[in-house]
Amino acid sequence: MHQKQASIYQEFGLSFDYFGRTSSLQNHELTKHFFERLAANGYIEERPIRQVYSLKDERFLPDRYVIGACPKCGYEAARGDQCENCTSVLDPVDLLAPRSAVSGSTELEVRTTKHLFFRLDALANEVRTWVESHEKWSRLTRSIAMKWLNEGLNERCITRDLQWGVSVPRDGFEEKVFYVWFDAPIGYVGATKEYSDQAPDSRDWKDWWLNASDVTYTQFMAKDNVPFHTVFFPAMILGTREPWTMATQIKSFNWLTYYGGKFSTSQKRGIFLDDALELFDADYWRYFLLANSPETDDASFTWELFATMLNKDLVGNFGNFVNRTLKLTVAQFGDRVPDGGSPSELEEKLKEDCQRVLAAYRHQFVNLEFRKVIQALRELWSLGNVYLDRRAPWNLVKTNRTEAAMVLRTAINLIKCFAIAAEPIIPFSSARVFDALNLAAGERREWLKDEFDLYSYQPGRQFTVPEPLFRRIEKVEMEELQLRFSGR
Repeated sequence: MHQKQASIYQEFGLSFDYFGRTSSLQNHELTKHFFERLAANGYIEERPIRQVYSLKDERFLPDRYVIGACPKCGYEAARGDQCENCTSVLDPVDLLAPRSAVSGSTELEVRTTKHLFFRLDALANEVRTWVESHEKWSRLTRSIAMKWLNEGLNERCITRDLQWGVSVPRDGFEEKVFYVWFDAPIGYVGATKEYSDQAPDSRDWKDWWLNASDVTYTQFMAKDNVPFHTVFFPAMILGTREPWTMATQIKSFNWLTYYGGKFSTSQKRGIFLDDALELFDADYWRYFLLANSPETDDASFTWELFATMLNKDLVGNFGNFVNRTLKLTVAQFGDRVPDGGSPSELEEKLKEDCQRVLAAYRHQFVNLEFRKVIQALRELWSLGNVYLDRRAPWNLVKTNRTEAAMVLRTAINLIKCFAIAAEPIIPFSSARVFDALNLAAGERREWLKDEFDLYSYQPGRQFTVPEPLFRRIEKVEMEELQLRFSGR
């Protein structure tokens, strides 16, 4: 699964300096280090607990192996550690109508066994101070963190009756491993150490993780993971009394639903990443998912919305601008950027508008406001189409070829600008534009500066007309996809 995930991410254009895993030797060592530091500082306690035992499976069931109805919201598939619907922290014995996730058996009883607990309650005030110091976190992130804190933090069991995981370095716990939410966040540090260990002479993982005052550390996650990254893991770090780097920004998301319901692999309901790439290029998905990021509320995926948005934005806005500009230029002036006359007030106004939108675009990227990022990109593309329609070089060429040449030179420069701006969102399509314009490597990676240069792509540069960047999604195809992934 690790290899499969890495391959899919790569096909989506996501890059990793290093794609680590929590089963690495480095993560095992770091997890035990964190545990020993917390134990030395008095934040670990051993105590007997009553735990669910499955008679059919002949084993104690870790909390995530017990499924039932949430006692707080009624969600019928809540796990024993947390309800993913309402994000409430649970205990397996609290679940209504519990059953084994291993066998489905309801032949369960509660027995006594010993486990280790993390004194989360003893660090509550420090965690609250840390959370309250991050005023720029989104409302969703802060509200979930404060919900946990305001309800009161309790000791948390950090060992489980499993064979797979990080072993517990304490006598009497040979048959147990650490709770996944204890070792998994440490895996961020562990993955960096894996990366560092590959070239220890050129990089040191401690530069990022210990006494690192110049590090900006951003986390992205769905809302059910927020409590563990805003409360549980920070408490672990604080409890070590060591100078570990803590998150600067935590960007959380609500749910993406499928026609208002849950995606389900078992029911074959919804579209998943491997199937998605077989249907459409990665850029279609990158654009759509960012444009519909569930940043403030849950967002629903529908094939109708998918087709409408991509046909309008990618095909009709960006793709159409590139295609008609370059085709008309070749037809009237050949495959080199025409020179033409001097820009008019219209071009100066266009430059000002582009500079304004690009400034907003950069600002929204910094603030991780992805829906607004896409809105700004869409507005930028629209400026080009409105300009081209207003100037109408297909008509202007009949009366004033010099001015028509200037208009097309301006439009081709806009193509370069649009592709560079869009590259973080739709990198594969932007690369095709870069190839068509014969841009050098430095030109392709050049980010748009504060002072926008509308004419950096000089007259005489040779280009080609690429195949259409995007294809329309027709109604009949949309209807077929809707039926295919409906789970019926």
